[in-house]
Amino acid sequence: MAYIEDTIYTLIVTKLRDAGCVFAEDEARLLISTAQTQEDLVAMVNRRIAGFPLEHIIGWTEFCGLRIAVDSGVFVPRPRTEFLVRQAIALARTGAVVVDLCCGSGALGAALAAALERIELHAVDIDPVAVRCTRSNITAIGGHVYEGDLFGPLPATLRGCVDILVANVPYVPTESIRLLPSEARIHEARVALDGGEDGLTVMRRVAAEAVLWLVPGGHLLVETSDQQVPLTVDIFAREGLTPHVARYDELDATVVIGTRP
Repeated sequence: MAYIEDTIYTLIVTKLRDAGCVFAEDEARLLISTAQTQEDLVAMVNRRIAGFPLEHIIGWTEFCGLRIAVDSGVFVPRPRTEFLVRQAIALARTGAVVVDLCCGSGALGAALAAALERIELHAVDIDPVAVRCTRSNITAIGGHVYEGDLFGPLPATLRGCVDILVANVPYVPTESIRLLPSEARIHEARVALDGGEDGLTVMRRVAAEAVLWLVPGGHLLVETSDQQVPLTVDIFAREGLTPHVARYDELDATVVIGTRP
C-alpha cells in the first residue's frame, strides 16, 4: 500500500512540475489529502494542470495562520496582504469597530477578529459570489456581511464610528490585467483586480468617503504598489487624512495608512 501511495505521489508531482507548478511537492500533498476518492484526485490534478488556482480546487487557503474558505471565482488572498493585517492589528484596540471593504473571501476581517478581542466586524463586497464566501468565513464569529458597492450597504449608524477601515481594493491598472498570471487573469473576478486606468479608481472613492466613517484618530489602510505610493499619499492628504507609508520588502508589501485627525 505504501508503495502504491508513493507511486501516486511521485506521478502527481511529475505531472504538476511538467505543468509549471513551482511547488509541485507541496501541492501534490494537499491534493492527495483533500481528495475523497481516487476519481476526485484525478479530477483535481487535471484541473490544476489546466491552470485552475490550487486554492479554488481544494477550497481553502492559509492566511495569517487561518484556514480561509475560497470559492471558485473568488479573489485568493495573497501572502503580502498579511502585512496589511499586521499594520491594522498594531493600530487597533479592544472592542474596535472594523470595516473590511472589497472583502473578497473575508480573509482580512477573519484575521483581525482572530487577533483582536471583541471587535465589531463588518465586511462588504460588490460580488455576490465573494459575499457568500465571506459569510462562510466570518458569520460564525459574529461578523456582519453586506453585498453592495463600497460604503453603500453599510448601516448609517456606523458613520463616524469606524476605528479601523481596511480596504484591499483592486489596484491593477486596466491595461496591465493582461500581464497577470493566468490563474488570476482567468479564474478570479475581474472586479477584484481592475483598478481602472491608473489602478487607483476604487481607492480614490474609498478615500473620498473615509473621513465620514472614521472616528477621530481612526485609520484607513490600503495595499498598493510602490509606483502608486506618491499618488496614493497625495489623494489621502487631499481627502483630509494624514498619510503614512509602511513597507515590508520580504513580502514585497506596501501599505498606505491614512489617519483621520
